Amino acid sequence: MAALEAERAQLIAMTTAARTLTVVAKPKLASPAEVAAANPGTGAGTGSGGGVIYVTSTPPDPNTAQSIAYNIMASFGFNPSTYFGCLQDIWNRESGWRYDAENASGAYGIPQALPGSKMASAGADWQTNPATQIKWGLGYIKAIYGNPCSAWAFEEGNGYY
Repeated sequence: MAALEAERAQLIAMTTAARTLTVVAKPKLASPAEVAAANPGTGAGTGSGGGVIYVTSTPPDPNTAQSIAYNIMASFGFNPSTYFGCLQDIWNRESGWRYDAENASGAYGIPQALPGSKMASAGADWQTNPATQIKWGLGYIKAIYGNPCSAWAFEEGNGYY
């Protein structure tokens, strides 16, 4: 009975965490001078920086789905201070960081996996555990797009990722 109560308490805590959203402002666009400064001697939009300026992110509130993602991004090779803002933008739009988000097409969870059952490869608790969904989602982003900012760029251009 104690194990069931502990599991129930954990589900309640994870549900609360998944429904907690962090409101962020729109990213500040870099001026042409800032782009040129980021790509010295190459002109805007060219060079090793590719004309991209990353706005660093601060850690999210503890005990939220966002904090789970922020804390495990490095294990996928993503610097969270560089890439968390892009990940946050994607999953704010896709699911609002709700582990039980579902759309008419059958996409499910924080990363909106289609079908949701694909996330079973990350854990049997994929339907209820934000951490399992986030791990699957970060693996998907790494495999398909390389990093969250590339996934966000695709999302912006196509309306999905």
